[in-house]
Amino acid sequence: MIDLADLLAASAQVSAAPGGRAPDAVAVGGLGDPGTVLLSGPGTGSGPESLDAHLDRWAGLPVLDGAQVLALLRAGGLDGRGGGGFPLARKVAAALASGGPPVLLVNASESEPASAKDATLCACRPHLVLDGAALVAAALGVDHVVVHLHRGAGAPVDGISRAVAERRGGGHDVVAWTVSLGPDRYVSGEASAIAGYVHDGDARPRFAMAPLAVEGPTGRPTVVVNAETVAQLGVMARIGPRAWAALGTGGSPGPRLLTVAGAVDRPGRVVELVGPGTVGDVLAGTGCTAAPAAVLVGGFAGTWLSGDEAWQAPYERSALACLGAGPGCGLLGVLPHGACALVETARIVGYLAGESAGQCGTCVAGLPRLASAMSSLADGTFRRRGLRRIETLGDELLGSGACAHPDGVVRLVRSTLEVFRDDVVRHLAGEQCRGADHPPVLPVPVPHPAGAGPRPQEHFS
Repeated sequence: MIDLADLLAASAQVSAAPGGRAPDAVAVGGLGDPGTVLLSGPGTGSGPESLDAHLDRWAGLPVLDGAQVLALLRAGGLDGRGGGGFPLARKVAAALASGGPPVLLVNASESEPASAKDATLCACRPHLVLDGAALVAAALGVDHVVVHLHRGAGAPVDGISRAVAERRGGGHDVVAWTVSLGPDRYVSGEASAIAGYVHDGDARPRFAMAPLAVEGPTGRPTVVVNAETVAQLGVMARIGPRAWAALGTGGSPGPRLLTVAGAVDRPGRVVELVGPGTVGDVLAGTGCTAAPAAVLVGGFAGTWLSGDEAWQAPYERSALACLGAGPGCGLLGVLPHGACALVETARIVGYLAGESAGQCGTCVAGLPRLASAMSSLADGTFRRRGLRRIETLGDELLGSGACAHPDGVVRLVRSTLEVFRDDVVRHLAGEQCRGADHPPVLPVPVPHPAGAGPRPQEHFS
């Protein structure tokens, strides 16, 4: 059973330190490792934690009404962990102020190919996810929650489905649970795509004048919340907002889950950062002994940072923003010395170009052109004047879609051209790429045909 007293005492020490930070309080660990919070408990390979085992470690949730849950969210400062970083309290408050009966959807689909933090929670700690979702339901005054996953997710689907069945059989919640299984596509995990899919089976992002929390596809306020976000709330409700916030930093309250991919001991491993750590602290905790060549921060739609710059950067939203980056989906992609970032980026952009929903002309036509340009740059056949065309194309793509998909691709490309300026010059000059023969580093799926929008109907349970 988790020792809540020890956890509270440790967080109190962090709070009492000057500025609320304790340099020696940082901990990085995976499933079952000492010092973890969300990942505490059984280790890797143990499967989904049962309801009885979950309650034995964490005890039951405190009984809170909607106003108390909203006050808890405001006091803790819980930000969304799916990529946007929007405060959950504001999202809930917007839905309540809209006047209509809200819809609550938990996004556990995790469309980012290299990320696995939501999958790990659903596969191994599903009841922590459902605990937090039940609390958000109380805040919204609803008695039905939809948990949405990709149909091919495997273990996460099994874990959530088993947890829902346990709670139904034991009468644990007043919440009615629905498990929704949708297409395995990148843009299918975007919030409006999920809301649309649950409403009418069309898993494509939608143009909207108002935020989903004000008006979703049904006309009702629709709150879409990430799986890690609600799991964090399940912890916060038990230890209190101040103690929970102290497990992070002032700029990024609470512990954080990350997936570390690329040149590390265990690519794809999910770890938890507890305390005020740097990107280097996280990488050191996963087997890196020195700064790599570069780190892709925030996922495939994220930002490249040089290895030295990333190694020293505090892993918190405000500090990363100063470097033009952000936590995004919680992915750190490690590029080793000897590999070519232009080649890696070309692979990623090629994949992302095939993940358009097929409904925005600039995205359908523009992303393949951007992918072609990056591929030519990577293989040394690009001409110097093409760089200006890349910039112009990026300007055309920014803000052009129903979702932020093209914006993320442009951000990735521009950070590549900036951080790896010397490599760009060498490639344009026709010099042999030093990483041409290096094996692929990041797990990039085989691209779909560009513009093949995800629209197949799926089922609910």
